[in-house]
Amino acid sequence: MPDSGNPRGNPKHLRNWWLTPLVGAVGGYLASLIGWPLPWVIGSLLAVILLRCSGVLSQEMPGGRQVGQWLVAAGIGLHFTSEVLEQVLGNLPIILFGAFATLALSAIGVAGLRRAGVDRATAFFASMPGGASEMVNLSRGHGAQPARIAAAHSVRLLMVILLIPALFTWGLPSVDPAAPMPVDWFWLAILLPAGALLALVWRRLRQPNPWMLGPLTLCAAASVAFDLHISMPEWLGQLGQWLIGCALACHFDRAFFRSAPSFLARVVLFTLLAMVATVGLGSAIGWLSGIDSVSLMLGMMPGGITELCLTAEALQLSVALVTALQALRLFLVMFLADPLFRLWQRYSPLP
Repeated sequence: MPDSGNPRGNPKHLRNWWLTPLVGAVGGYLASLIGWPLPWVIGSLLAVILLRCSGVLSQEMPGGRQVGQWLVAAGIGLHFTSEVLEQVLGNLPIILFGAFATLALSAIGVAGLRRAGVDRATAFFASMPGGASEMVNLSRGHGAQPARIAAAHSVRLLMVILLIPALFTWGLPSVDPAAPMPVDWFWLAILLPAGALLALVWRRLRQPNPWMLGPLTLCAAASVAFDLHISMPEWLGQLGQWLIGCALACHFDRAFFRSAPSFLARVVLFTLLAMVATVGLGSAIGWLSGIDSVSLMLGMMPGGITELCLTAEALQLSVALVTALQALRLFLVMFLADPLFRLWQRYSPLP
């Protein structure tokens, strides 16, 4: 999403990006001191948003988000072992149902925005639980409003990051952290560069979210194939979280929050409704299937795969299950959003 500030008209606009990671590091450190969940994501995010809303439009660090996703995705991929993969495959019908159910829940947002007078294409693609850039690109051929679609997805992601980790962390009984897996620098020295290479190939092939899904896929496959049982060092994961928080914050400033306030307020309302519906649906599926309902809730939440997988990791939940649900949802939206919209147009034409 492009910066909404005016670099030439605003003397406080900083073409350099150095202030963004500096302020983000301060925010992440303060959040870690007070015990906020996912402090290096949320603390850096809030600190940089406050900076930009003060009028100092610091820029995104070049490549920061990609590097952050690469590091975090590699760590998430290492959670997959042969035992975990067996569990995921055994629950594949439930995972498929959950992914399709998440897609169906987007109807809440579509219906609400349509009732508010938003055009059909904008309401549809703004409500799809996919990535902002992918939904903007898919919507361009249907006469939608790309700026509003990007704004809706940014607000939804911001809400998920600020609300879900806190609610799940403080609303659930505390769990003693599991003993960390050993760090094996020999394997990390192979897997990290290989994951970056696969991300570049994935991007070249125009696949969604390459810097997340590329390293995640490679590390998960290697972990299962070679029975690794290793992990990333904690500080490297925190580095990735800090970079992601700083990058996400650069989508927001005063101009963003002032643009179409009634539209953004409706997005907030329908996102909250979708979250409540997801909690209820996850609880029901968990009760019927015997799978951990909290992991199902996180996996079905309409938010970013990176942030929700990090939340699952922090809460000692099934990271593999959450990852599988989120990744499958992302691919379903990418491949089904445009055909579904065309079917809607064909069988329910506008008067």
